[in-house]
Amino acid sequence: MRRVRIVPTGTANLASVAAAFRRLGAEPVLCEDPAAIEAASHVMLPGVGAFGAAIARLREKGLDRALIARIEADRPTMAICVGHQLLFAESEESPGVPGLGVVPARVERFPADVRCPQFGWNAIAAGSDALLLEEGWAYFANSYRAGEAPGWRIATAEHGGRFIAAMERGKVVGCQFHPELSGAYGAALLSRWLELS
Repeated sequence: MRRVRIVPTGTANLASVAAAFRRLGAEPVLCEDPAAIEAASHVMLPGVGAFGAAIARLREKGLDRALIARIEADRPTMAICVGHQLLFAESEESPGVPGLGVVPARVERFPADVRCPQFGWNAIAAGSDALLLEEGWAYFANSYRAGEAPGWRIATAEHGGRFIAAMERGKVVGCQFHPELSGAYGAALLSRWLELS
C-alpha cells in the first residue's frame, strides 16, 4: 500500500484529502517531521485559507526547507489550492511574505469584474506536452490565481482571463483546483501521481 505523507498547514480540510487517498488504496499519514517529509515517497501539501498563515506554519516547523529540498530532488510531491500557491515566490494576498519560491512568479487576485471567490466547476485545458495533466472538469474554490509558471508544463482554465489550473514539472504537481473534490477527474489525477516512483 502506498503511503502518502500529508503536511498539515493549519488551514486545510485534511479529512477530504485523506478520504480521497483511502478510496484509491493509499494510506494517508499526517506528518510534521521535516526529515520524514524530505525522504517520503509521496507528499501532499494541501491548503485552504490564507497564504501568509499557511507559509508561516511551514516555516515554524521547518517544513519549508524540507519541501523545497524534495521538490528540487524531483520526488513525488503534490500541492493543492493554497498549497499550490505556496510554491510561488509571492502572493498579492500577503504582501511582503515570501512563498517557497520554486516557481519564480506571483499569485494575484481575480479581477474585480468576475465573481470572487470562484466556487464550482471549471473546464481544464491541458497542454499537449503534459504528462500527468489532462483535459476535463475540476472543482475550484479560490480568490487568487497565477498567470505564469516559467519552466513548468501547465493546464489552464478561464475565469476573468486565462489562469493556471494546474502545473507539473517532473514528479511535482501543483493544482489550483481540488482534485479530492473533483470526482472521477480528480481521482484519476491522484491515481496517476500515486503511480510515480
